[in-house]
Amino acid sequence: MFSNITYWLDKTVKKYPDKIGYADEIQKLTFLQVYRKALNLAEKIVEQNCFKMPIAIYMEKSVDVLISFFAAAYSGNFYSPIDVDMPESRIKKILEILKPRIIITKRNLAETINALAPDAVVIFEDEVTDVSSGSYEKVFEQRDRTCDTDLLYVLFTSGSTGIPKGVTICHRAVMDYIDCIEDIFHITSDDRFGNQAPFYFDNSILDIYTTMKTGASMYIIPQKVFAWPIPLLKYLDENKINTIFWVPSAMLMIAKMKALKAYDMRGKLKRVLFCGEVMPNKTLNIWRKYVPDAVFANLYGPTEITDACTYYIADREFSDAEPLPIGRPMKNTDVLILNEKNEPVKDGESGELCVRGTSLSMGYYHNPEKTAEVFVQNPLNEAYPEIIYRTGDIVKYNEYGEIVYLSRKDFQVKHMGHRIELGEIETAVSSLDEVSGNCCLYDEKRSKIVLFLEENFPEEKIELEKINQQIKNLIPEYMLPNRIVYVDKMPLNANGKTDRKKLKELLE
Repeated sequence: MFSNITYWLDKTVKKYPDKIGYADEIQKLTFLQVYRKALNLAEKIVEQNCFKMPIAIYMEKSVDVLISFFAAAYSGNFYSPIDVDMPESRIKKILEILKPRIIITKRNLAETINALAPDAVVIFEDEVTDVSSGSYEKVFEQRDRTCDTDLLYVLFTSGSTGIPKGVTICHRAVMDYIDCIEDIFHITSDDRFGNQAPFYFDNSILDIYTTMKTGASMYIIPQKVFAWPIPLLKYLDENKINTIFWVPSAMLMIAKMKALKAYDMRGKLKRVLFCGEVMPNKTLNIWRKYVPDAVFANLYGPTEITDACTYYIADREFSDAEPLPIGRPMKNTDVLILNEKNEPVKDGESGELCVRGTSLSMGYYHNPEKTAEVFVQNPLNEAYPEIIYRTGDIVKYNEYGEIVYLSRKDFQVKHMGHRIELGEIETAVSSLDEVSGNCCLYDEKRSKIVLFLEENFPEEKIELEKINQQIKNLIPEYMLPNRIVYVDKMPLNANGKTDRKKLKELLE
């Protein structure tokens, strides 16, 4: 077994040196070019006597960012991507927690990064070439000192207190995850990924490292293309992309605009994978109708579990009103569904999804208190230390033995004496023909269930009574929304998920 994920790139470059490995809007680089640039950059890192330390990557999304990731790993260090469009206050908070020894950026961002982190060593990626500089002896010596439990990256997620949480993931966790993905979906060097996820979002891990291991190709789809469904599908077609792993909101836009009906994608997409938020079956049914020969799979897992820990390959028909299962655990991963007494749930009972296995994060960077809250001893094991991660997600088993996501623990509310999962209401509303995007929140001040609807056409606003009339056979009466709030467009956060914080501001 390898101790460092870059050994995969060593092997792949020997098999496919001249094959396009990673491409963006400006450049298409072969595996050999990526390999040499990464090693040349790693040499500059090693020159700074930097080992097992954080390296911040501050650049616009591109292949050059990936090269910087690989350079950090080759040098025996770990990386943390920072979005250049992120508010300066958040960047400062991240840098305060991370305290990076080195920041890799581009020359045109020098002034900005020097102001944000005046004490860090700055290395400019755009001054590194892909011309071989020698044997890279010092780089390989340093890499050989790493263990598979050393960190590969730290991704910062939002914290409930406003302080970002740095999720730490080691080499072994990513290698275990990618082994599963390759096996489940039979990825080969003939495949091409169409990357949508930002690199500071864990969904990107699948695209990046499955490409590295298998010799597939990864195309970074320009952000501007996502604004127009037909050009987006045309981009996939022209670049012969056959595998996508997107957030459901990106797929919703295409279904909503009827782009699949206008642009034939049959026989072109081989795999359509999605993760990050609930996929409405109404949206999925449109995709399955127009791309019937593709494999559709729902992956589930928070950042703390190396992207995904369960999966469900859609193998039967679903009505628009049914929830889509998140399926079963991946290999080498175990899922526990525990009730409030920390006991396994009984038939029909819901509980919190907890995970154990190699995929778990090492905890939160420089945050032992928060780590201790959710990375806890397995309550079902009193014999020896065994850490599980408490996801905060409420799930249950269906009649097929598949796991079905219900809601976040913090989306569970008490209304009229009943415990309600807001996600169940959203699933019911999503099944209606007149509805595209929707989100449910609880107005605690007024004790009301508030339904946010995306406004398609002002003259076609749906009355609350009509909504409730159509969904009353899907959910109990006490779960029916008490109020509708229309928004021009459902706000999305940087990861492409519904921004509930912005919607909550409309309640005040």
